Amino acid sequence: MNVHLIDGTYELFRHYFALPKHVNARGEEVAAVTGVAQSILGMLAEGATHVGVATDHVIESFRNEMWPGYKDGSGIEPDLLSQFGLLEDAMRALGVVVWAMVEFEADDALAAAAQMAADDARVERVLICTPDKDLAQCVVGERVVQFDRRRRQIVDDVGVRAKFGVPPSSIADYLALVGDGADGYPGIKGWGAKSASAVLARYGHLENIPTSAAEWDVAVRGASRLADTLAAERDLALLFREIATVRRDALVGGGVDELEWPGPGPALREMFERLDAPELAERARRVAQKKASNT
Repeated sequence: MNVHLIDGTYELFRHYFALPKHVNARGEEVAAVTGVAQSILGMLAEGATHVGVATDHVIESFRNEMWPGYKDGSGIEPDLLSQFGLLEDAMRALGVVVWAMVEFEADDALAAAAQMAADDARVERVLICTPDKDLAQCVVGERVVQFDRRRRQIVDDVGVRAKFGVPPSSIADYLALVGDGADGYPGIKGWGAKSASAVLARYGHLENIPTSAAEWDVAVRGASRLADTLAAERDLALLFREIATVRRDALVGGGVDELEWPGPGPALREMFERLDAPELAERARRVAQKKASNT
């Protein structure tokens, strides 16, 4: 079996900015949720059998206590933020497992679920459906991969190395050095993608990088300055690495079998009428019937 793990937060943002707005009879903006539901239903129609969706039920997480500039919900448009809970309800009505994160983030749930699925010998491939660079650290060979559904692009271990210049195991170290503007931490001054990938390709992790550039077994422009900066801000770099490291101890249920799609739930019609998309309810039933006839 293949397991599809979907970044619901990313999908909601993607559809919000891609689709024209639509307000239902209750005065709720619902276009992004409808777009995500249609997309997930399309995945099920194409044959996906085991699916989980992770969301940021609360934008803030434990990482906000670690770094004051870490991302929060302050810059999110109200009619996008209002659709987070609605998305979770729509996914449950569709019959899809939802991990609504509060203390942790959606990325953590995806990482934990990927680990859970990879530990099951019956699973042939785990597809983490997001282009988010944080999840690159979860890639394992060709078995646990990232899948950019919009571009229809799979990124395996070779793909991660080609994109970042480092293996998946060094992604958190890489992000600690270069920073992540979307997540709100700046990285270490002077370090960029080229210098970080060159040094980490040789040393792997922050603590393995010699404190003096004279000891570096790699040629990097401005090596002395970079080494001095890292030495002065090593504790900060280690903090950023901790922030960048996805947590695999988020609660995501008891096993892969829980992710098997059973078909839509009893609230399906009411939910999709609320989204002004009753045709999706009928489509979901047809997909479920086809699935049942093939088993």
